Amino acid sequence: MIELFSANTPNGKKISIMLEEIGFDYKITKIDLNKGEQFNDKFKKISPLNKIPVIIDYDTNETVFESGAILIYLAEKSGKFYDKKNRLVINQWLMAQMGYVGPMLGQHHQFHHYNPGKSEFGEDRYFKISKKIYEDLDLRLSSSKFLSGNEYSIADIATFPWIARHEWHDIGLSKFKNLTRWYNEISGREAVIKGFAFMDKNEIPPKA
Repeated sequence: MIELFSANTPNGKKISIMLEEIGFDYKITKIDLNKGEQFNDKFKKISPLNKIPVIIDYDTNETVFESGAILIYLAEKSGKFYDKKNRLVINQWLMAQMGYVGPMLGQHHQFHHYNPGKSEFGEDRYFKISKKIYEDLDLRLSSSKFLSGNEYSIADIATFPWIARHEWHDIGLSKFKNLTRWYNEISGREAVIKGFAFMDKNEIPPKA
């Protein structure tokens, strides 16, 4: 049994989607970020940086924080979506999501979606970076079915929930045919639909 400590965010959805994909039994403990529950002393014991998501694997008594590390842990444990022969490429695209795609789109959310009008510089900067991300992903997917090659992997699982907020970005996902093709294929997966709705049973990935 896996206990997932999470909130309804792109990083949180990565892990619920992965757990659905690999078919592991899990339960959810919601961390209310608006109430600052991530800063509670009890939570900090399992999440040193006060971030979600975190898992506890009761089969091994392992606690794992940071979404990328959790994906790797679950992939290794299940033997799925982390092919050994292609692991170097998977790791590169996973790290690209962790260090670039997620953080930059997250800043775009802050300036463009949550706090419009507060910083023209911030809005312009992160809009341009986010558009470049779309362009880069689209280019990659023009020659590759999935981010790390022909097989669906944890790199795709990590990236998908961030692109699923495309309506917030105002960039126009449909303008990017390869990224749209990838997005539509993943959003139709049964496990992705279930994992996406892990805290709101009525939530579905928005259409491209």
